[in-house]
Amino acid sequence: MSRDMSEVTRAKQGRPVWAVVRGSVEGFHTWWTRRHGHAPPTGDTDARSLSEEQQAGPSDESSARPEAVPVESALWRMRTTVKDEPGSLAALCTALAGRRVDILSLQTHPLAEGTVDEFLLRAPGELMASELARVVSLAGGFDTWIERADAHDLVDAPTRVLGLAARTALDAAELPLALRQLLGRCTIRQLPAAPVGGGRRPEGVPVEGALEETMMRLRAPDGGVITVERPYLPFTPTEFARARALVELDARLGPRVPHSQDVLTLPEGNEITVRRADARDLEAAKAMQERCSARTLGMRYHGPVGDADRYLNHLLSPRFGRTLAVQSASGRVVGLGHLLWDGDETEVALLIEDKWQRRGVGGELLERLVAMAVEAGCASVYAVTQASNTGMVAAMRGLGLPLDYQIEEGTLVITARLDALPVRPEDAVGVTGRLSSAGEVGKGEAP
Repeated sequence: MSRDMSEVTRAKQGRPVWAVVRGSVEGFHTWWTRRHGHAPPTGDTDARSLSEEQQAGPSDESSARPEAVPVESALWRMRTTVKDEPGSLAALCTALAGRRVDILSLQTHPLAEGTVDEFLLRAPGELMASELARVVSLAGGFDTWIERADAHDLVDAPTRVLGLAARTALDAAELPLALRQLLGRCTIRQLPAAPVGGGRRPEGVPVEGALEETMMRLRAPDGGVITVERPYLPFTPTEFARARALVELDARLGPRVPHSQDVLTLPEGNEITVRRADARDLEAAKAMQERCSARTLGMRYHGPVGDADRYLNHLLSPRFGRTLAVQSASGRVVGLGHLLWDGDETEVALLIEDKWQRRGVGGELLERLVAMAVEAGCASVYAVTQASNTGMVAAMRGLGLPLDYQIEEGTLVITARLDALPVRPEDAVGVTGRLSSAGEVGKGEAP
């Protein structure tokens, strides 16, 4: 029986797991202020979204649900609290063994009073969550949370944590994703020290951070605040220490993005380079915007053209998402594509210089952004544009994904569902490719 680390604590009875709120989008400033801070989407976690038949919530008899289809065995993740006294854990393990439940891994989270024990269990398929909870309760466990697990959870926690640290070391944009995979289903928001467009600064936190049961606040590397909330399950001090260590690692490493790039050939023969971008590309991005027409900037930013430069530094920051840049053979940046973490949602946005529009550049960027979103575990992506922006509408349609349209006062929000797409990281960055035909150019680009 191994001891490792994972991401579930005890739950309070009757708390809702999810609350989804989507507001309307009205003009540029409304579009921007609808973001309370960018954060990775809920799906990119090893505590994946579960069906009602799979998830067993706070484990009382009224909330636990039976299995929809009997199976030979089932994997469960369970967290329960036991008294901090000799024999308490042994009694619990003995009770589980009595019901032919195999303990695949166990980890402990010491508290001031009692100990939170987390298990990965393989149980007989006919053993329902309610019965498993009853066994735990009779053996002395309380504040128990049970949910279905899958094969991804069989990776031991030290290996997973080392992998998260390695990903974070290579790419600053991985920090919020790594935090979610470390802590499970939660909402992560990062507020910059100096809010874009002015406004109220986030309340400061001590250097060591702050833990308040279901919410932790950490000092971001840029001086802002990272807020992590998990309303359905309080954090333990152990989880808080792990999250703080990951943020400290990120701060020590400083700004960084992967250096890989792809060279692509447009149908007319011109070559372009697609690579990751960050704040170091700020001046090149501003120069591109100066070459763009007022109509192109208005289509992208949905408001006064003069506001465009104010947001570039934020958009290029890997703390709030990922950006791809397109360079011409002369080295000029001629296009930008952004994948932005927006609470529990994910936004895609494109800006293509006028003379490079309708040449396949926007479609190529959008496909790569979507590939990165799939790799990150996003369930969907949305684009905010204008109903008159036929290029962006065509680019979204060219993805071949189910789309949802919402329109209000000329502002259009197009949402694409990604759950049917396979994870293909090679589509996102690092592989030399070629735009195959003029037919692909017909997807269109966002001006």
